[in-house]
Amino acid sequence: MANTISIFDTTLRDGTQGEGISLSADDKIKIAQKLDLLGVHYIEGGNPGSNSKDIEFFQRVKHLKLGAKITAFGSTRRKNSLAEQDSSLLRIVESGVPAATLVGKSWDFHVHTALQTTLEENLAMIYDSFAFLKRNDVEAIFDAEHFFDGYKHNPEYALSVLRKAQDAGADWIVLCDTNGGTLPSEVHDIVTRIRMELNAPIGIHTHNDCELAVANTLAAVQAGARQVQGTINGYGERCGNANLCSIIPNLQIKMNYRCVSDDQLQSLTNTARYISEIANVHMPVAQPYVGNAAFAHKGGIHVSAIMKDSKTYEHIRPELVGNKQRVLVSELAGQSNIISKAQELGLDINANNDKTKEIMERIKDLEHQGYQFEGADASLELLLRDAFGEMKEIFKLESLKMIVEKTNGNHMNAEAIVKVNVEGQTVYMAAEGNGPVNALNNALRKSLEQFYPSINDFHLSDYKVRVIDEKDATAAKVRVLMESTDFKNTWNTVGVSNNVIEASWEALVDSIRYALLNMSRIDNAMDEPREQFGLVNH
Repeated sequence: MANTISIFDTTLRDGTQGEGISLSADDKIKIAQKLDLLGVHYIEGGNPGSNSKDIEFFQRVKHLKLGAKITAFGSTRRKNSLAEQDSSLLRIVESGVPAATLVGKSWDFHVHTALQTTLEENLAMIYDSFAFLKRNDVEAIFDAEHFFDGYKHNPEYALSVLRKAQDAGADWIVLCDTNGGTLPSEVHDIVTRIRMELNAPIGIHTHNDCELAVANTLAAVQAGARQVQGTINGYGERCGNANLCSIIPNLQIKMNYRCVSDDQLQSLTNTARYISEIANVHMPVAQPYVGNAAFAHKGGIHVSAIMKDSKTYEHIRPELVGNKQRVLVSELAGQSNIISKAQELGLDINANNDKTKEIMERIKDLEHQGYQFEGADASLELLLRDAFGEMKEIFKLESLKMIVEKTNGNHMNAEAIVKVNVEGQTVYMAAEGNGPVNALNNALRKSLEQFYPSINDFHLSDYKVRVIDEKDATAAKVRVLMESTDFKNTWNTVGVSNNVIEASWEALVDSIRYALLNMSRIDNAMDEPREQFGLVNH
């Protein structure tokens, strides 16, 4: 690799400013450990004194043996004061972090309007603050806020701000497109000019308000930036920050820069999905590189081609980033899709096999009824294995009852009562939930856990209901899509019925069938039966 790029992750600080994202101290510790395994160089944890969660995080993270530098965040000293007496700067030093990022104003408009001070005092605030950090042996990173807007409005002053930080000993000068309104060509030109003016290494911090954060980051690197700041999955305020899940593979695979090791790059998809789960934010299915559909193929012509050579419709091998190729099967798909999917599962099938046509007709019939398999890979796999006689019945439903009760002034409660036969034994179980589906899930799991303890190793992570025939109003047929995860893998199942409870039951049963099937393959030491699993739904 020609050049090394320093990866600065601010998921735990800038990322948490995104709408709907709130992380506990425990969450932040888990994410920091995952980021460290990915190989990022800096992990910005937040402000050591801004809130109790950040205080706890910095106290606990000191005891972890991480390769990344834990970095604190703060701002330059208050106007007309001393750095040595600034509480924010003192807390950064007292936290014991090896590195700190200070944000300072580089746009004269912000100096006058936001800080309400003079241009000279702003320069003094920057110099004093970085000199203070360096006197205390802290690696100092200057985030020049609104730099590109400031440079376009008053280039001389914006440059003088950078020089002040450099003169004070700042180790990195990071140019920020804080409002996210700069174009890649502008970023490239400005970074090129700044490189000629400074000795300190340059970083780039962009926001995604014009859908250009990744492009702007790459343009800055091409112009000479050697640190990139961003977040996993692009989390951040407004439209988000630059997405490291796209930046890292683009730099390393496409542009011949070195960011992380090849093995660490292969953990990128797992990292993105893990952090999505911790943050409780659903990942976009079409997210480049790490999304579930990033290497998914539906068109019959496409599938026929990738079966010959995946390069025909894939720009990289998905394994490079820890993702995998997926072939989607629907009523629009051709035989190539069925053959590819079956071969992927190790099933004996070919283009002249009558079984292929039979399965194709079965899928078309089910999709006519409202099923959708392109978004439910797990249900599709079970359908194919059922067709080839590979599934084993491990329980049979004998009866199911639902009780939903609401009393005056109380929340509505649900209770599910299931009677199932498991390996010849009748199990009768009741469980409550905050809704009918939750109660069903709890009752079925309790029925099976004594036979299959691994059922507790996964959980439902998303649930969607789609009305298929809107004209039928409350009697309409509905489709339920269920997502489940064990934190390493995610799978989707589908159920369709005129009754939302029955549709949910179908999707729930498929989720458990699929989980037990795959756990039986992975863990050969389990005490559960070694036969392939299957559940029958009546």
